[in-house]
Amino acid sequence: MPTTKGSVCVYCGSRDGSDPAFAEAARQTGEMLARNRFQLVYGAGDVGLMGRVAASAQDSGGRTFGVIPIHLFEREVGRRQLDSFIVTETMHERKKVMFMNSDAIVVLPGGAGSLDEFFEVLTWAQLGLHAKPIFLLDIQGYWQPLVALLDHVVDQGFAERGVLDFMSVIPDCAALETALCRALS
Repeated sequence: MPTTKGSVCVYCGSRDGSDPAFAEAARQTGEMLARNRFQLVYGAGDVGLMGRVAASAQDSGGRTFGVIPIHLFEREVGRRQLDSFIVTETMHERKKVMFMNSDAIVVLPGGAGSLDEFFEVLTWAQLGLHAKPIFLLDIQGYWQPLVALLDHVVDQGFAERGVLDFMSVIPDCAALETALCRALS
């Protein structure tokens, strides 16, 4: 197995979503991580975008590190055929292990779980607990309502404008590749 150049935590949906572009972005992300020798760190599910990112990374020769809590093992169809596979007791442990084993965070389209993961790492960055880059992969404008909400939070005085500097909104997988290569060089 080739040496990795860093580890990228990918948060994304355990479903495919309604737009086929989301599944394609997940496939391209896994392929891109492998091509650049970035290890994929993710939620160890074999369903939805999670499964697509992992399958694509593996099919392209990449390293994979999956973390899943015991209570989601059946629901998310835990993918055991990974280079590293950890089962945790809780969601909190899952998020901690994923974060601690990554050098950058990428957020693909997803639901409440992906939002929870995003807001946790954003908050930690705001508090000065880490300086890992956070990238929102904004496929088909998926994250624009979230960006508008964060602008609203700032405009209403609940956060400094600088909170927006802790994340980068990336339009597509090609731009993500450039940003990750720059950040992890």
